[in-house]
This record gives sequence, C-alpha cells and structure tokens, in this order.
Amino acid sequence: MTPITSFRGKTVALFGLGGSGLATAHALKAGGAQVLCWDDGEAGRKKAATAGFALVDLALADWSEVSALILAPGVPLTHPTPHWSVLKAQAAGVEIIGDVELFCRERKLIAPDAPFVAITGTNGKSTTTALIAHILRAAGHDVQLGGNIGTPILALEPPSPQRIHVIECSSFQIDLCPSLNPSVGVLLNVTADHLDRHGTIEHYASIKERLVRGSQCSVVGVDDDFTRAIYQGLVSSAARVTPISTVPNALSGCIFYDCGKLMRQGEIVVDLGGAKALRGAHNAQNAAAAFAACDWLSVPAHQIRAAIASFPGLAHRMEEVGRIGSVLFINDSKATNADAAEKALLSFDKIHWIIGGKSKEGGIETLRPLFPKVTKAYLIGAASDDFARTLEGALPYERCETLDVATARAAREAASVGGEAVVLLSPACASYDQFANFEMRGEAFRDIVAGLVARAQTRG
Repeated sequence: MTPITSFRGKTVALFGLGGSGLATAHALKAGGAQVLCWDDGEAGRKKAATAGFALVDLALADWSEVSALILAPGVPLTHPTPHWSVLKAQAAGVEIIGDVELFCRERKLIAPDAPFVAITGTNGKSTTTALIAHILRAAGHDVQLGGNIGTPILALEPPSPQRIHVIECSSFQIDLCPSLNPSVGVLLNVTADHLDRHGTIEHYASIKERLVRGSQCSVVGVDDDFTRAIYQGLVSSAARVTPISTVPNALSGCIFYDCGKLMRQGEIVVDLGGAKALRGAHNAQNAAAAFAACDWLSVPAHQIRAAIASFPGLAHRMEEVGRIGSVLFINDSKATNADAAEKALLSFDKIHWIIGGKSKEGGIETLRPLFPKVTKAYLIGAASDDFARTLEGALPYERCETLDVATARAAREAASVGGEAVVLLSPACASYDQFANFEMRGEAFRDIVAGLVARAQTRG
C-alpha cells in the first residue's frame, strides 16, 4: 500500500467503492485522513462498512469541512452529465481528483525522482504496460505494475528511487489527475472510444495528450492524425520524445515496424520473429513502445531484446487457450471496440468469429473490409440485432445469444471446414450486458474451451 499523507488530518469525501475505491480509502486512512465513503450501490457500501470505514451519504453531508472529493474513475465527471457527487463538490468549491493524482502528490512529497512509467492509448495499453514491466523485471528492477490493469495504484508499494512504477492510465484516470508527471509517458494511439464520457474525440484526445505533455520524456505513436499532431507539438516544444510507427517512417529517431522487425535509422532494433506472444503489426507497435520506454530508462538493448522474446503475452488479448486438431481457440475478450477487434482479424484467416455484447459507438461497420477473412460470425448479447444488420449479405452469421452456445457451434463448424481454422472470441463490445467485465467473459470462454478440449481427448 501507498499511504497518502498529503491529506493527513483532513476530511476527504470518497465516492465509488469498487476495487480502486476501497484501495484509495485504505491508503487515505493509513496516511491519517478522515474518509467519508459512499456509493450508489449497496454492495459497495457493505464492503466499505465491513472494512471499517465510515459511511456518509454525500448527498446529505456537510461539505464545508471536506478538502477534496476522490472520485472513482468509472463515475461520470463531465459527460453525459456530471454525477450528483461532482455537482455537490463543485457547489462547495471542493477539488475533484482521483487515485492516480493522490499517487502523484505522494511521489512528489516522498520520492520526487522515483521512476514512474505511465502508459495510455485507446488500444494496446495493457499489453504495452505488461511488456514494459516484464522487461524491467528481467533486467533486475523492483517493479510495481498496476493502475488500470490489475492492482489499483494505491495498493502498490510506495514510490522510491529504487522502485519503478509501471502504470496503465485510462482516459478517466487522466481526467482526474492534473499533476500527472511520469518519468516516461507512453501514448500509443487515439481512436473513437468512450465518447459517451468525453463528448467528442477531440476532447478525448486532449485528455490523452496530458499524459505525455507532463512527462520528462515520452514515446508517441504517429499512425493516426491525433497522435501525430500531439507528437509534432511535443517536438516543437523541444520535449524529449521518441516516435513509433507500424509502418516504415522517416521521422528522426522513429522506431518502426517492417517485415517482422523493429527498425531505427536503417538498423534492426528487435527481430520479432521469436516473440510468439506479439503477433501482428499492432503488437509491433506495443513492442516498439516498450523498447523506447525502457531505452529511456537506460536498460541495455540486449536485455530488452531477450525479454521481448520471452514475454508470455497478456491474458484475454490474442491469448491461445486451446486447440482441437487443426482448430485453434483464441481469447481476445479484451477487444472491447472495433479497432481492437481489427487487430485480431488481421492476424488470422478462416476465422469463426464470436462477436457481441454491449456495443460501442459505430458498431463494426469499420471492420467490413476484413469480413472476407471470416468464415462465419456467431452473435451474442445485446448487440446481436445491430451486428446482424451490418453482417446481412456480407457473410454467414448465426444468432447464438450466449457465449457457451456460440463457442460450441463455432468449434463444431470450424472442425468441419478442413485445414487450419480459428475460433476467435473478439467481441468488439463491452461485456457488461452479460458479464461484469471483459476478464470474466474471457475466463468463461477459457473454461468452455477447456471443457471442449477435455471431451475431445476423451473421445480419442
């Protein structure tokens, strides 16, 4: 845990009592703050009460003594409308911040030079975060990995000069962190996502930009209009920045992908041929970002290369979870939008595609050029009607409603086509019409596949 001493002796309101919220409450209490906890859901309130925290209905509370509102990242700050707790804080003139901001303030107080790597982007940030942590650990460093991936940031050990924090940051977290100032900031890409929470893609991009604007040095993708403009702005301000690209690029110092290798100024930086967990150009971007970030941290190039080759991959992202004969099963549950699903579709052929859930803006229309790679689609969840309209006349599809039905039918039909085939769960949707999160969806798929594999082995 990282005790938060910056609010010692003060009263702090905390709204949102999920995993990161409870970790924040513990960190504030350990640092000497009085924490007033609340959540709209009874389950969250019960967990906080069981942990010994004071429950105070913030809708009825006296805000005159409150120093700050700590808002869980999933709670609307601005769009579609501010949450009622935000309005209460604003009316009382109380600052509204999040857990990453608390970490940044504590780092400034106790170890301002502690290494801190922050990673963001619409897609690829979890793989890049995990890969950077893997490289640094392989190089012998004490690494704390968390944030928007895995462990909440304040549940990690405190910052120190001998410890490197590698933190995935969502746009929601950045929006609540005005002091974000990592040693190395990574911005991979910007495509339309979470517009219900940010209003416009321009606003969304400006939030992402804050992470690298505040960095001592940065790594920025240059393959979309938004990140390319952000990179150019950093260069014009004389910031220390490394550009990365998935295609050959002549920008000075750019690390780019070409024919299975990462290149820079005509030299091979990393041969990705042996990195089986990093298939596809999108993973080449992740590897380029990880190499550049660790290079800024002075990790020797040969150690970076060896660690990239040994990286086991990220759960729920292009994860091989089983094989029955010539049929490969891929868990890409983390593909919660069309742009993420595109990466998986580009990586395979003869795809039996399990798709659906709670759809994002734009649906799957942008994936139409890749439909020829799909043998058949199996629709699940709330997006089935919308996706069926898009797929009608373009490729065969079947409404399966649930993941277990879709997986069984896809497995049976993939086995009948002859030759190598792939059953791919890459939903292009959020999970929470049928699952609490994409992890639970991916675990369910893994379990279903394990059952199919076991039955196939029994049949001999």
